[in-house]
Amino acid sequence: MLSNDTDPIVAIATAPGRGGIGVVRLSFGRAGEAAAQKAMHALCAQALAPRHASYVPFVDGTGEALDRGIALYFPAPHSYTGEHVLELQGHGGPIVLQLVLQRAIEAGRDFGLRLAEPGEFTRRAFLNDKLDLAQAEAVADLIEASTEAAARSAGRSLEGAFSREIHTLVEDVINLRMLVEATLDFPEEEIDFLEAADARGKLTRIRQRLDTVLADARQGALLREGLSVVLAGQPNVGKSSLLNALAGAELAIVTPIAGTTRDKVAQTIQVEGIPLHIIDTAGLRETQDEVERIGIERTWGEIERADVVLHLLDARAGATPEDHVIAARFPQGVPVVRVMNKTDLAGEPAAVRDGDGDTREVNLSAKSGDGIALLRDELLRIAGWQAGAESVYLARERHLIALRAAREHLALAAAHAEHQSQVLDLFAEELRLAQDELNSITGEFTSDDLLGVIFSRFCIGK
Repeated sequence: MLSNDTDPIVAIATAPGRGGIGVVRLSFGRAGEAAAQKAMHALCAQALAPRHASYVPFVDGTGEALDRGIALYFPAPHSYTGEHVLELQGHGGPIVLQLVLQRAIEAGRDFGLRLAEPGEFTRRAFLNDKLDLAQAEAVADLIEASTEAAARSAGRSLEGAFSREIHTLVEDVINLRMLVEATLDFPEEEIDFLEAADARGKLTRIRQRLDTVLADARQGALLREGLSVVLAGQPNVGKSSLLNALAGAELAIVTPIAGTTRDKVAQTIQVEGIPLHIIDTAGLRETQDEVERIGIERTWGEIERADVVLHLLDARAGATPEDHVIAARFPQGVPVVRVMNKTDLAGEPAAVRDGDGDTREVNLSAKSGDGIALLRDELLRIAGWQAGAESVYLARERHLIALRAAREHLALAAAHAEHQSQVLDLFAEELRLAQDELNSITGEFTSDDLLGVIFSRFCIGK
């Protein structure tokens, strides 16, 4: 857990290492304007005009300049944290920044200034209603974004696009709850309630909107987390060649000798901005080689954790009994794509078609590259990606869990509405539970323990 949320705090707000500019940020908490004025005089040797950039020396305890740079003072509540904030923007050398930081702590001893903990500035922005919880998480996601698409989606979340969708859903649920609660107060009207108030229609529209938000959030989660794709199959079917083809580089050793790959080789690539974590694994077969056996055990461990399994087969031989044994061990619920490799040797064209059950088949040649684009498209299809979906916002696993839970509660509410006895008290309870799940996304209903976990993962100074 973080320390007192009203303590004055200070931290270096820029990344570690050397740079052209470095920032030391102070937020004064309960100490307020008086402490801010003391800090200005101690660090800048003068008072600062609010929201004006002032070029000043940053001085030590004797008045000697440690550095010169831009000082900015933001009085509460018009600052990032909602408190009085002072930012000192100087040169980005680690030594000079540490000197300024130590001087700030020394000057702030009399009003309790301490080092900020990870994410504490943004936590205060949340606690002071400058950001809701989804927006606060988007700050960290924007910093950590590894693709342009992820950065743009995090920006939409930070601007409040995701939060607005959640607030609209909450308002719709509240309006429906008001109708239900009012009817419970007047039981003589209960029989006609569902028809007269169009409660079923309102609930249906809420559920449809929630499904749309959940679909967009799923895509946003893919942008943030990516998709774990495991290459599995018998030895010498071309798994390493396929990894190299997907990555566009010679990452794995390729030889005609079975058992060349004995441990996993991982590489992250991007397709339409989605990170795909491709994992090449040891060939699956019976073996007496101890090292290869350990590699095969690790292969099955990776398959258990996969989001997608690419089951590679040699197109010349087709599915052998050994391949069927391997396929039977794949975990339930994990999408499997059967990849018929070496079509250049089999004389077959690249293609995508339906296989057995829910399995899809892709014919390709990892060696020539023919059909690789089809496989990328199939992975995007499994991911649920929609090209040009500008409504996508970066989402986290906890958001998806809350949205799915809300969907379940709304489904139960619909079941109660359709029940012959029309049990309105149970209908109302499921609506309340759905509202609580939605509110947890933006922080209107969130435990302190969860807040501690979320903000502890931020970088220091943010």
